[in-house]
Amino acid sequence: MTDLPKIVTKRDKRVGRGYGSGKGGHTTGRGQKGQKARGGVSILFEGMKVKKSLIKRLPFRRGKDKLKAADKPVIIKLGALELLSSGSTVNVDILIKEGIVNASDAKKFGVKILGDGKISKKLNISVPISKSAAKLVEQAGGKILK
Repeated sequence: MTDLPKIVTKRDKRVGRGYGSGKGGHTTGRGQKGQKARGGVSILFEGMKVKKSLIKRLPFRRGKDKLKAADKPVIIKLGALELLSSGSTVNVDILIKEGIVNASDAKKFGVKILGDGKISKKLNISVPISKSAAKLVEQAGGKILK
């Protein structure tokens, strides 16, 4: 017996990669002919269905990036700032150094502090913060730097 971990997730079946793959040869699981049997079909393709198709349900936005989600800042709860020492200045670099936020996401999207939790330390905050969180920080004796 081996003590290898059990693999729970299964890999997606790769189509058109030979007969031994289980989805190889002739139509490779795509049926016969038609637009969806061929390569280069748009992800929005739903046949003749128009009334409630995906593209009709999306909000109208211009440009080629209309299907991408808007970039939102990384959210930090106020209680997570209890890890920092009293009197320190809170900025993106310190949050990354302390391991509170992921470095790549914080640099790309920014950081915002929301007022969920309690804080007892005096901190100087120089990142965007919600009004309710700012009120709690000032009650604890901290400052909001702009």
